[in-house]
Amino acid sequence: MLDRRTLLKLIATGTAFTFIPSSLILAKTKGKRYAMVIDVRKCTGCLSCTVNCTIENCTLPGVFRTEVSQFTIEGEGGASVVSLPHQCNHCDKPSCVTVCPVKATYKRPEDGIVVIDYDKCIHCMACTKACGYGARKPDPTHKNPPEKCNFCIHRVEAGLLPACVESCIGGARFFGDLNDPESEVYQLIKSNKTAVLLNEQGTGPNIYYIGLPEPFEAQKALKVLSTDWQR
Repeated sequence: MLDRRTLLKLIATGTAFTFIPSSLILAKTKGKRYAMVIDVRKCTGCLSCTVNCTIENCTLPGVFRTEVSQFTIEGEGGASVVSLPHQCNHCDKPSCVTVCPVKATYKRPEDGIVVIDYDKCIHCMACTKACGYGARKPDPTHKNPPEKCNFCIHRVEAGLLPACVESCIGGARFFGDLNDPESEVYQLIKSNKTAVLLNEQGTGPNIYYIGLPEPFEAQKALKVLSTDWQR
């Protein structure tokens, strides 16, 4: 059986599959390991997650920590529409951490959440270019730190769910500790075919998807923003 290190090597060489065996995802590590599961079959494309995230985190106008792409898939039975929520993936090996010249972005060892120390950040925006998911939102003026999802860390530490999960009208989002066999995210990954986006980059993302169609062009989908299709 492949271990996680071997899997990441395969991903880096482009030989890994999009769908990852649950035994690899649920391999226990030290401490907590927070992750999110999104069932795209339940996503309505309502943008409640985007709106509530913006309100909860007081982001600047037009800057969103979580977004939804919507695209059409042609199949034997005709065309179907898929809505794809996406945000910071809180990767095991985040490229944004590697490029930060002042170590303002780091991955918390106690739970795996990738956060920004706003007091250290020098607004250089190097992280925004390094993130292949487009999850780091740059400020063109370089006056403000880049925006990104932090799993609503202030809510999680208070025992609450991230705003996007709590407000999801379709019940498509789930959040919890992958190291807890009793958690909903653990059970969902254990019992469903689960995928991650852009696994060929080898970053080890911790946003997992259920219900993605095959084949699926993640790179193309991530470039489609809600402002392109929402009317």
